[in-house]
Amino acid sequence: MKSSIVLAAAVLAFSSCNCFKKMAKNSDDVQLTVAPEILTLNGNVVAADINVTIPEAFFNPKAMVKVTPVIVFEGGEVAGTPKYFQGSKVDENYTVVDKKIGGTYTQHVEFPYDPRMDRCALQLRAEAKCKGADEFQLVNLNDGAPLTKAQRAVMEGDDEAAKAALARECGLTVAYGLNTLQKDLAYGDLMAPMANNYKKVTTTVDKTDLLYAINSSKVTKKNEKNANLDAFKADVDSKLANDRATQNIAVKGYASPDGPEKFNDKLSKARSESGHKVVAKLLKDSGLEIDAAAYGEDWDGFKELVEKSDIKDKNLILQVLSLYNSPAQRESEIKNMSSVFDELKKEILPELRRAQIVNSTDLQGKTDAEIMAAFKNGQKLGVEEYLYAAETLADGAEEQVAILTVASKKYDDARVWNNLGVAQTKAGDKAAALKSFEKAAKLDSSKELNKNLLLANLANGDTAEAKKYAKAADAEAKAAMAAAEGDYKTAAQGLTGYNAAVAQVMNNDLAAAKKSIAKDNSAAADYLRAVIGCKEGDLKTAEAQLKSAVAKNPKLAEKAAKDVNLEALKK
Repeated sequence: MKSSIVLAAAVLAFSSCNCFKKMAKNSDDVQLTVAPEILTLNGNVVAADINVTIPEAFFNPKAMVKVTPVIVFEGGEVAGTPKYFQGSKVDENYTVVDKKIGGTYTQHVEFPYDPRMDRCALQLRAEAKCKGADEFQLVNLNDGAPLTKAQRAVMEGDDEAAKAALARECGLTVAYGLNTLQKDLAYGDLMAPMANNYKKVTTTVDKTDLLYAINSSKVTKKNEKNANLDAFKADVDSKLANDRATQNIAVKGYASPDGPEKFNDKLSKARSESGHKVVAKLLKDSGLEIDAAAYGEDWDGFKELVEKSDIKDKNLILQVLSLYNSPAQRESEIKNMSSVFDELKKEILPELRRAQIVNSTDLQGKTDAEIMAAFKNGQKLGVEEYLYAAETLADGAEEQVAILTVASKKYDDARVWNNLGVAQTKAGDKAAALKSFEKAAKLDSSKELNKNLLLANLANGDTAEAKKYAKAADAEAKAAMAAAEGDYKTAAQGLTGYNAAVAQVMNNDLAAAKKSIAKDNSAAADYLRAVIGCKEGDLKTAEAQLKSAVAKNPKLAEKAAKDVNLEALKK
């Protein structure tokens, strides 16, 4: 774009200063461009490159110009670092513009992002003086007109608000609007929730062993007493009172793995039958069926007891079990270890001559309706129930936040804080989400939290802090980091669905973006299709998609009113 710019405006502002007169005549030859033409948010920074081409035979050797980039928005403005130019006969340390050759100069400007900048403009403001003058004086870059006497009085006065207003009036706007599409990345969709252990049916097992003498299936009073059958019966009776409990009683007959295998098979059957009689009598009033089965030689029980024992050569015994599958060969090899076998006969084998009495109880948990009713009525739930309700039963992110907020007050559990952070991000409360993840990190150091802390910091615009978690992050999180840093090509390759589409739009790959959200009927996807429509010049489609987006999410109307990407719909 051509501009009367910096240098030319100073001509009329200081008509008494001869060093600017000739420069004014050739001001149209000064070229100025800004990239990007629409400012773009990357990370937490708004940046642009201002390029100025000054022709030869233009810049007066005695002239000095100060150019300050300023981003202006409703309620405020932020000034960037000024750049100074000087002619070849000026004894300062500014950028020299040689009259004979002119030059091309680039000024990179960066501003920390402020949400008020969503509706903004980038201005250049110029002050100029000739060699020998004491101070730089403001010049009007829009029309080249000198400041009036009244305007000079304002600049020399003490009214700072009036000075700021006049400076803004004299500034040349070189870029309009801020593309904040990067903020639309759905970081919550990339975050990793932590799993709950909720089970609709919980199985508990209570068991006791009715022991027998060697080669015997006879139950003695002493053995009944040692089996603590009264406690077993008390457990059964307590569960009978719970209509959510389903009890399964079984008697499993075993023989120790010594002696002939066929004999032991018969012996284990006899023990299951005698044990069944004892249990049937014990639970005669329960109405429960009792299953009985024989399992022969108990090699699994043998291995378990050896592993738990302090037997000197237990590793050698366990090696025999792993090397041989034949019961007879196992027994033969173990008996060959005579000193060890004597110890086995005393400590291990007697424990395997048994009828194992087992109560396997399936406990039905609350129904989904009961869980939600308990939450809504302020009744306490277990931590797994809260986590399950938030993940499966909640109606949207806001209700997830409500459920997990209650859970966080009752349980200091990393999973609760982590999943609360995910829900808060989806609900739009990014600052609260970051705090939740930080609380979770004090209790846990899992890969999910590393990823979520990276994404939460990106969501809050803190790219530097997010980088601390990048090394251990997965490919998806690294792609989100690339998007935050403005590398949308890399980001699009590592993201999917809606987030890929956002990166593709920022990379101006509109066809790929439409494909990425082709099956997405969310309000966010409709809104993005409206942006794509505007960029393609298809305003009819853009208008229809925006209407659909706002119907699904009325809050998007306010966003659309400020969105520079939809500017074409406002004309």
